[in-house]
Amino acid sequence: MNFRTEPLAPGLYFVGTPIGTARDITLRALDVLASADVLAAEDTRSLRRLMEIHGVPMNGRTVLSYHDHSGDGARARLMAALADGQSVAYASEAGMPLIADPGYALSRAAAEAGHRVTSAPGPSALLTALTLAGLPTDAFFFDGFLPSAKGARRSRLEALRAIPGTLIFYESPKRIAQALEDAAEVLGPDRPAVVARELTKKFEELRRGSLQELAENLAENPVKGEIVLLVDRGSSESVNQGDIESDLREALTTMTLRDAADLVSRAHGLPRRKVYQTALKLEKDGT
Repeated sequence: MNFRTEPLAPGLYFVGTPIGTARDITLRALDVLASADVLAAEDTRSLRRLMEIHGVPMNGRTVLSYHDHSGDGARARLMAALADGQSVAYASEAGMPLIADPGYALSRAAAEAGHRVTSAPGPSALLTALTLAGLPTDAFFFDGFLPSAKGARRSRLEALRAIPGTLIFYESPKRIAQALEDAAEVLGPDRPAVVARELTKKFEELRRGSLQELAENLAENPVKGEIVLLVDRGSSESVNQGDIESDLREALTTMTLRDAADLVSRAHGLPRRKVYQTALKLEKDGT
């Protein structure tokens, strides 16, 4: 593998790692892993294996463990390395650090201490799923893992019901059928959705249908592996035209026509083109 081993500027480097296929690693990520003074990972064995696959030498370095249960001691060791002017590379087990994975507290501490914080970006399960799902991509909301308790899960879904964008969740194969059933009841049984499973891996699969159809399908045909659940935005049929025009008039007092149409279309979950045409008519009529 063609990677460079050159001194890195001092700082914290978040490294995106493959979500399944090892060859999805970027050349820059390999450069950082080969050159960093200090290596840290959510799962030390996974990072060592990834480096072994791509022939990245350890050169006497060890991999420090840092995850949600590491405590302040592990973070203090990494902060001490940064204070000594070293380069620290941190990788989560799969995908981008901090995205439903550890790293936030470390990132915040490093930034507050004035250290350089940067990223060698890589694969992301939520963006991969969004690309493949065939659902709207102009606006989306990622909510990580839904609560495992039924009541809390339904409350969270209710809070997200009116968001004008595609909803994206990570889910356990043990809970996906129940999550779909609750989503069908709270968000509406006919709302389009996609279950994306084992992305980039040998058994990659996407199941499409309404929330009710998918709930029934997954209840009868359980699955294994890593899962991303995507749910289309809600229907806008009940939106009152008068409310749209009123919101547009208010927005147009401080925004351009294009920006006002974009804001109102997102707020009501409407196609932007339809709202833009309404805004054009209001402007033409001088109202």
